[in-house]
Amino acid sequence: MFVIGELINGMYEKIGKAVALKDKKVIQDSALSQVKAGADALDVNCGPASKDPVSDTKWLVEAIQEVTDKTICIDSSKPKVIEEAIKVVKGRAIINSTTADTEKLDILVPLAKLYNAKLIGLTISTKGIPQNKDQRLELAAQIVAYCVEKGFPTDDLYLDPIAMPINVAQGQERDILESMREFKIIADPSPKTIVGLSNVSQGALSRSLINRTFLVMAMGFALDAAILDPLDKELMDAAITSDLILNRHIYCDKFLDAYRKRQ
Repeated sequence: MFVIGELINGMYEKIGKAVALKDKKVIQDSALSQVKAGADALDVNCGPASKDPVSDTKWLVEAIQEVTDKTICIDSSKPKVIEEAIKVVKGRAIINSTTADTEKLDILVPLAKLYNAKLIGLTISTKGIPQNKDQRLELAAQIVAYCVEKGFPTDDLYLDPIAMPINVAQGQERDILESMREFKIIADPSPKTIVGLSNVSQGALSRSLINRTFLVMAMGFALDAAILDPLDKELMDAAITSDLILNRHIYCDKFLDAYRKRQ
């Protein structure tokens, strides 16, 4: 599974303060600790308190790239931030994210094509969060159809079913899981699937347990990637073991160590 570390986000007090003070060490330490723990990519979000999100996001990207060449996932609800930040990304970026709304797709799909970036598509629109599997599939199909029309490769598209907090939307969790499996048959080549894992446990107790249980189940429902906390060792152990059981790694007695050494 492709792991995107979630911890470089201005919503975290430590990161928000580092962004405001332009403290590279805090950002770089966070980047390196996530990579060491198994992150394949790093989500970068300057946070809602930023007074200059374009400048702050570019600074974050540049600071991270001084210490690692892992994939950068530019995370912003503002297309202008993504458009400017992607210019300083050295490798192939991931854009996080577009919705199913045409006004977002019109900007971000061409931008992803221009910079040969991958794109996360959220199955959400201005009408709100989908309430069942059929609504999720309809929105996913809209995103895929737009990408096909504009010549954006569907295997560079990650579809997000919008994971909901279990303490307020318990009845939706099975639909969310089943949606991911059905996303795979919308197009050929198949789009990839992704979740923002921490959303599932938001506001609940036993967050780590909920996150890792959902993750293991989701991997059985064709999950390809997740934005998560790679410093949660039990969560990462569960992800690595699930990949092993799904025959994505060769077994050895020290398979956890073997996987981590690849990082």
